[in-house]
Amino acid sequence: MVAAAAGPVRKRVVILGGGFGGINAVTGLGKLPVDVTLVDRRNHYLFQPLLYQVALAVLSPADIAQPIRALVRNHPNVDVLMDEAVGFDVAQRRVHLKTGVELEYDYLIVATGSTHSYFGKDEWAKLAPGLKTIEDATEIRRRVLLAFELAERQMMETGTHPALNFVIIGGGPTGVELAGAISDIARLYMSRDFRHIDPSMAKVLILEGGPNILAAYPVDLQQKAIEQLAELGVMVRTGAHVSDVQPGYVMVGEERIDAVVTLWAAGVQASPLGKMLGTETDKRGAVIVDGHLNPPGHPEIFICGDLAHVEQDGKQVPGVAQPAMQMGTYAAKRIGRLVAAGAGSDGSGKNEQFRYFDKGDMATIGRKAAVAKIEWPFKAHWSGFPAWMTWLVVHIFFLIGFRNRLAVFRQWAWTYLTFKDGARLITGSQELPGWNAQEEHTGVVTTKPLDMSSPKT
Repeated sequence: MVAAAAGPVRKRVVILGGGFGGINAVTGLGKLPVDVTLVDRRNHYLFQPLLYQVALAVLSPADIAQPIRALVRNHPNVDVLMDEAVGFDVAQRRVHLKTGVELEYDYLIVATGSTHSYFGKDEWAKLAPGLKTIEDATEIRRRVLLAFELAERQMMETGTHPALNFVIIGGGPTGVELAGAISDIARLYMSRDFRHIDPSMAKVLILEGGPNILAAYPVDLQQKAIEQLAELGVMVRTGAHVSDVQPGYVMVGEERIDAVVTLWAAGVQASPLGKMLGTETDKRGAVIVDGHLNPPGHPEIFICGDLAHVEQDGKQVPGVAQPAMQMGTYAAKRIGRLVAAGAGSDGSGKNEQFRYFDKGDMATIGRKAAVAKIEWPFKAHWSGFPAWMTWLVVHIFFLIGFRNRLAVFRQWAWTYLTFKDGARLITGSQELPGWNAQEEHTGVVTTKPLDMSSPKT
């Protein structure tokens, strides 16, 4: 009796990272005859462009995050594994996970993004948090809101309080967005909530080491951004190289700048997994790839998003959401072609190489303030309210892609248009790094009777 011939073995695809690149790859691979395992340290997909609005209490974390399992539930060929990759055996095509498990793959997509870079001063991280995760956002929210609460308490107890100075290190899109949002909540959303302090007196300062803020944007939009920040009361200092970060202050050269809250938006570095592959990387740790998003000599490995160093028309493709999404989609299509071609072909072809389609860049600065470099469907440089509305439409309707995007839009619009509460919750520690140092430096006395006099008018 002759046994029935076994069917063809399905190819195994492992995806590391559930961000823009990984999720877009899953969407494409979910329609193919392959078995997919998506690995991520967290159980949710995060829409990072709106993360700063969680940090500044406009939106709640659940508004911009969605469980990965919910996103892939309609793809029965996709498994989700909440774990962390810690190494590779490229020769044997295996991924080593933190739990000790090894995953075998025929094709591997690495889209683990980037993290903060403190340029060798990692001890600054506890004093100046960056913004990459929901945990980062809620910590920034805690510090910013706590600064106002401590000032109110101390004003009642002593009749004075340290200056509410917020310092943001880095003048890229994240730094500009954080600065504008802090100014907004201080001037617009909390102005009537406190009885003994005036939140609108808070000062926000951006320290940028380079000659310009928003360095990747055209000069005219850089200038428009500075003008809009000035209207919000945000001060900008360029050519300001931070030499030290300490509790309650930062140093620019020999100059001390007091800060009740210091935030980091000055640099990023690629995920450490890039170097673990054993292929060439750039100075940020991003993997240098070819036109198919493959490291040299590894057509079975695809690098997507911030972790990929891709050159196009003599320039490096930026590490932002649009390229990551397009890379994930491309990697899925490329694997589909390779699977269809069979083991006897590498699926190569001139017309199949990845090419980034740049639709433009936008950075929001505050309520009704933004800059936009539009490349598609027409070319334009916008600022102010038109740019802000464009940013709103793109981020809420086209990019976020959640089923509840209309509900999110309603909540966001209600907060922005009516100046209502938002998500101003302080959770975690009630200690603010550097607050005591501020008291000592400014000579604040803390032994006066509690001030129960009439509040400010």
